[in-house]
Amino acid sequence: MTLSTTSATPVHDGTVDKKNITRLIVATSVGNALEWYDISVYAYFAVYLSKAFFPANDPTTSLLLTFGSFGLSFLIRPIGGVVLGAYADRHGRKASLMLSIVLMTAGTLVLALMPTYQTIGILAPIAVMLARLVQGFSAGGEFGSSTAFLVEHMPERRGFVASWQFASQGVSGLLGAGFGALLTSLMSPEDLQAWGWRLPFLFGVLIGPVGIYIRNHVEDATPPPAAGKQGSPVREVLTRQKLATLLAIGALAVSTAVNYLIVYMPTYVVKTLNLAPSVGFIAAFAAQTAVALLAPIAGLVSDKIGRTTHMILFALLLLVSIFPAFLLLTGKPTPMIILLGVLWLGVLKSLYYGPLAALMSELFPPATRATGLGLSYNIGVTLFGGMGPAIMTWMGGFALIGELAPGYYLTAVCILSLGALFTIRRMRLA
Repeated sequence: MTLSTTSATPVHDGTVDKKNITRLIVATSVGNALEWYDISVYAYFAVYLSKAFFPANDPTTSLLLTFGSFGLSFLIRPIGGVVLGAYADRHGRKASLMLSIVLMTAGTLVLALMPTYQTIGILAPIAVMLARLVQGFSAGGEFGSSTAFLVEHMPERRGFVASWQFASQGVSGLLGAGFGALLTSLMSPEDLQAWGWRLPFLFGVLIGPVGIYIRNHVEDATPPPAAGKQGSPVREVLTRQKLATLLAIGALAVSTAVNYLIVYMPTYVVKTLNLAPSVGFIAAFAAQTAVALLAPIAGLVSDKIGRTTHMILFALLLLVSIFPAFLLLTGKPTPMIILLGVLWLGVLKSLYYGPLAALMSELFPPATRATGLGLSYNIGVTLFGGMGPAIMTWMGGFALIGELAPGYYLTAVCILSLGALFTIRRMRLA
C-alpha cells in the first residue's frame, strides 16, 4: 500500500477568490461548530444531566452512566464516518454535509426538550441515548466530508483551510464553556438543575437552520463520479489503505485526548478538586479560545514548513508539559493555577491541531478521501476522545493514580501520536 502523501491529482484549479473561500469556510464551519457544540455542552453539563436522566444512589455511578452514554454515542461514529463518507465520495460532499447537519439538529432538539427521569421514568435515559446515537452518526460523517470539501477547493493552502475544521470546534467549545461559566455564575444550583441546563441546547437548535441555509448555497469543487465509474470506497480503504488509516488515527490521538480533557475539566474540578464549577468552565473557555485563534495560524505555518515538522515539535512540548501541569493542578488547585495550566495545554493542543486535518487528508486519494478521513477520524475520536472522560473517571478510583489520572492517560496517548508522526515522516522521505 502506498500513502497518498501528495494527495494525488488536484481536483480543482486553485482559483478561488477570497470572497468565495470565506463563504466555503463559513459553510463548513457553521455545521461543524454545531456538531461539536452539542458534544461539548453535553460533557460540560454532565453533572446536571446525570441527575436529570441517570439518577443513582451513588453520584459517581450516576456520573459514570452519563459519561458512559457520552462515550457510547461515539461507538456509532465510525459507522457514520463510513456510511456518510462513502455517500460523499459517491454523491458529492455537499449532499453528505446537508444530511449530517439535519440529523444533528434533530438530535439536539430532542435533548433540549426531553422530560427528566422523574417525569417519564426509564423512557428518559433511553430517549437521550437514542438522540446521542443519532448525533454520533451525524458527527461521524461531518469531518470527512467537510475536510474533503475544503481541501479540494483550495489544494495549494490545505493547511490553512482545513485548520478551520478545528478552529470551528474551538468556537463551539468556547460557546459551550461560555454558557457554563455564565449560567453557573448567574443561576442558583436549583434553577440550573431544574431547567437552566436546557438553555445551551435550545441555543444549538437555533444554529441548525442557519447552517442548513448556508450549506445549501455552496457547490462541490468537482461533480461526483458518474454511476458505475467507481468501486466501493469502503472496500478500497479497508483493503488497500489500512496503513494510512492507522497512521491517521495515531496522529489524531493526542489532540482528541487533550480536547476531551478540556471538555472534562468542569467535572474534574468539581468531583476531584472540590472547587466551584465556574472555575472549570472559565479554564475550558480560555483553552477553547486558544483553539479558535491559534489553529488557523498553525495551519498556515504548516503550509510553509511542512506538517510533520510542525506537529512533532508541539507533540514533544505536550509530552514534557502534561505531567508537570497536572502535578501543579493537584498540588496547588487554586483557580489561577487551574486556568494557567489548562490554558497552556490548550495552546499546545491548538498549535498541534491546526495542520492535523490537512495531514490526514493527504494520506488518502480524492476517490476515497471522505471515507478514509471519516473512518480514521472517528475511530481515533472514539478510542482516545469519546471514551476519555469515562476512562479518566475510572482511573481516578485507583489509589496509586487518583488525581493524576488525566496525566497518565495523556502521556501514553502522546507517545502513540509521536510514533505515528515519525512513521509518516520517514515514509515520506523513503
